[in-house]
Amino acid sequence: MGFHQKNGICFLSFDLFPKYVIHGIFTRRGGVSPEPWESLNVGSLVGDDPENVRENRNRIFLSMDRPPFSIHDVWLVHGTSVVHAEAPRGQNQLPVKADILFTDSPDVTLFMRFADCVPLLFCDPIRNAIGIGHAGWLGTARGVATAAVQAMMDRYGSKPKDLIVGLGPSIGPDHYEVRSDVVKEFGKVNQQESEVVLKSSTGRTYLDLWKANQIQLMNLGVQNIEVSKICTACHPDDWYSHRLENGRTGRFGALIGIAR
Repeated sequence: MGFHQKNGICFLSFDLFPKYVIHGIFTRRGGVSPEPWESLNVGSLVGDDPENVRENRNRIFLSMDRPPFSIHDVWLVHGTSVVHAEAPRGQNQLPVKADILFTDSPDVTLFMRFADCVPLLFCDPIRNAIGIGHAGWLGTARGVATAAVQAMMDRYGSKPKDLIVGLGPSIGPDHYEVRSDVVKEFGKVNQQESEVVLKSSTGRTYLDLWKANQIQLMNLGVQNIEVSKICTACHPDDWYSHRLENGRTGRFGALIGIAR
């Protein structure tokens, strides 16, 4: 795992992914948006000028040598619905509501937006399939990582032992204080696992999203997992954090595609 710069854009990539998988999780640096979205905001529903968002997104795509029209993205809803993208999303076509995206087409570039939730990047180097998922607390409790692996098995015939999964920057366990409703939701799923990912200290409870998603992946037999362990709330100069910035912030982008 390491940081790279190209055309003024800084992004994180995972060492485990093969070279033909073009991917990056992009910091907030190198864009055109003013404060409080400074500067590479790709969130279109946070108050920023749509022209800024479009320019920022185009800069990201061009820095990775991917045409902007190859994009396929979704409307994130904190669930486990899956979209299999066989072609780019048409510019006049509204995004589908989902939190998991897959493709095996080099013509498609998958793209998602984040600001504390965990970016999950997937690759099956045997079946040449890739994916991206969005794992906030609710999606994690609902089993978004489990649903993503199952979808790869069903659609592409993937074997969990062959999969490579990267967990990108998100709010870390030391900063993610949660309320009783979150604790209750995790307890519904698996009481034993909830005791591992939820820790109480001085009357407060904290959730470890990294560990929670790792457990789901490992329970299905995924062995190749790379975790950035970068907390968005600890590094606001590089990443947007919805929690730290009280919702007045942007969204950073994550991209993945297959080289032609």
